[in-house]
Amino acid sequence: MVWGGRVPAQVASEMPTGGRQHIAVVDDEADLRRSVAEYLELQGYTVSQAGDGAELRAVLAAGTIDLVLLDLRMPGEDGLAILRHLREQSGLPVIMVTAMGDPIDRIVGLEVGADDYVVKPFEFRELLARIRTVLRRAATTAPVLPSPAPAAAGRGSVVRIGRCLLDLQARRLFADGGGEELPLTSMEFDLLKVFVGHPNQVLTRDQLLDLAHHDSWEPFDRSIDIRVARLRKKIEHDPTKPEAIRTVRGAGYVFVPQPPGSTG
Repeated sequence: MVWGGRVPAQVASEMPTGGRQHIAVVDDEADLRRSVAEYLELQGYTVSQAGDGAELRAVLAAGTIDLVLLDLRMPGEDGLAILRHLREQSGLPVIMVTAMGDPIDRIVGLEVGADDYVVKPFEFRELLARIRTVLRRAATTAPVLPSPAPAAAGRGSVVRIGRCLLDLQARRLFADGGGEELPLTSMEFDLLKVFVGHPNQVLTRDQLLDLAHHDSWEPFDRSIDIRVARLRKKIEHDPTKPEAIRTVRGAGYVFVPQPPGSTG
């Protein structure tokens, strides 16, 4: 059974019941949304459907969502615009759906902050496997609750990385000084944890894949490079001249901690 083809759009939404994980399926193709929703419901998930960004925002406002399955090619506000909005607000897991033979969508989607992607048409079993993998990783992420930023690096589980403080225990990233919390996806946290756990050590892309336990990432594509570039935008004082996560040409990347007492 695959997800593909074109049909007229029609909105349908079902809000969560019980303690099941809640997935939002966003696509302007109503028949496809319903097919995916029915399959995922048979697998034990609660599913809400949305035909566009406005309907997704209504679903998000109505209750907790655990994962968004987001089609990128939609009329009006496309999936990339929706993804950018989500990433400005939170690290909510997002799996994007892209068209066969259009790799630029996958590259841009990863740059914006998607956790994973599937390509149309796809087998439902592949979709289920990717959903389970992303949810399993996200399950270890602490809920986003109001709290002050860590007072200083080097205390307990708090590590300075570039212009930020990373709380390893809470899995949260804060801008130093003002204490603003920066949205962090589970994949981004896993990469940061690998870097701070291996200071001053050059890590190849394959090593980063292995240490971060992201078997679904494809080592032949630009996944690692894209995610490092995204992390640099958050943690570096000047992402064009990275100092915390540096590129070692022909080898990989290295995390360079700041000297004790340094504030950058």
